[in-house]
Amino acid sequence: MLTENLNKIENTITLSSKLKDYVQFIKLRLASLVVLSAAIGFVIASDKVDWAKMCLLVIGGFLVTGASNGFNQIIEKDLDKLMDRTKNRPLPNGRMGVNESFLLASLMGVSGIIILWVFMNPLSGILGALALVLYTALYTPLKQVTPFAVFVGAFPGAIPPLLGCVASSSGFGEITFEAWILFAVQFIWQFPHFWAIAWVLDEDYKKAGFMMLPSLGGRNKSSAFQVLVYTLFLVPISLFPVLFGMSGIVSAIVITICGALFAYQAYILYQECSVAAARKLMFGSFIYLPIVQLAVMIGK
Repeated sequence: MLTENLNKIENTITLSSKLKDYVQFIKLRLASLVVLSAAIGFVIASDKVDWAKMCLLVIGGFLVTGASNGFNQIIEKDLDKLMDRTKNRPLPNGRMGVNESFLLASLMGVSGIIILWVFMNPLSGILGALALVLYTALYTPLKQVTPFAVFVGAFPGAIPPLLGCVASSSGFGEITFEAWILFAVQFIWQFPHFWAIAWVLDEDYKKAGFMMLPSLGGRNKSSAFQVLVYTLFLVPISLFPVLFGMSGIVSAIVITICGALFAYQAYILYQECSVAAARKLMFGSFIYLPIVQLAVMIGK
């Protein structure tokens, strides 16, 4: 009896550990933020929200995003061993093997694309597949080659709201003007977002040879200036949904206030060139995008 109870406890612990590894493997929090953008895009583009269809969009988008994150970790498993923030991930730590990881990522990727293709429309499936390929086959290997990798990665990173809009359309699928506007906002946002993260983690990234800051000089005025320029450019781009009638005056006020605060954080980084200022900008970026997207959605 005691042995059976011990075996049950051991099995429960093993299952719990495995689930934690899978959560880390697919980067659950990041995947959730990505899916939120797609869901908001779906609501914005819908005259009447089909909630069942949106749930399927969330599932399909989550599976594709999880697969992208998984393939990324498979490719970078040896590099992850070199960095403090990633060395305890399941693959570099040896808790998951490459075969298991590849099977899981493949199943998620294929299932997600099929869901998007069948239950949304073919163009949604194509966009999901495109995001997966661009992220894993181009952005991931380029990180060791050139800071231009951030520009390449911004394309798959901006697909979620575009995908959400496309998923709301019928037939083969359609990319509307408002879908491109949401794409543009998320595309530009990624530069100050990723560069703030890169500034905070610059020393760790260098251990793996990643070139993530815009200037090869690293944490310098040149990098900080480019962060500031893109952040300032982001403010009017974020107001495009209001300018083109997708949302109203309240949304404009919210977006302007958020933009001013975000730009001020970027200005402080330019003035100080400090890790502390970059960390504040990083957290500001996590807050900025969902607030802007929600403001547009509610304003509609």
